[in-house]
Amino acid sequence: MSVARFIADQRTFHRVPHTLACALLGVSISWLYKWLQRAGSPDGGTTATEQRRTRLDAAVGVAFDAAQRLHGSPRLHADLREAGWQVSEKTVADSMRRQGLVARRIKRRNGLARQDRAT
Repeated sequence: MSVARFIADQRTFHRVPHTLACALLGVSISWLYKWLQRAGSPDGGTTATEQRRTRLDAAVGVAFDAAQRLHGSPRLHADLREAGWQVSEKTVADSMRRQGLVARRIKRRNGLARQDRAT
């Protein structure tokens, strides 16, 4: 349960003034009003940042699958930039980390030739 939901429930069910509950919990009243306004919005209370993050996660997932799960964040960053996204490499890496996407490592063969072992 979130702090704001707790304060709202205290006000509704126990008639505890929200100003008192905010003061006791160390939360500003303006934050509570902001939360209440967001909670009543039709998009479910998500912020613009959260909405963009959701769209970016979907785009990273699609690009990762299109790259056959081979590319890491530097290459996916380049692919997303070509697709028109304005995003940093670290943001792509964070998105991959959130989704648990890990690029496959390319197995490289070690050289079989040995240097002169006579010495």
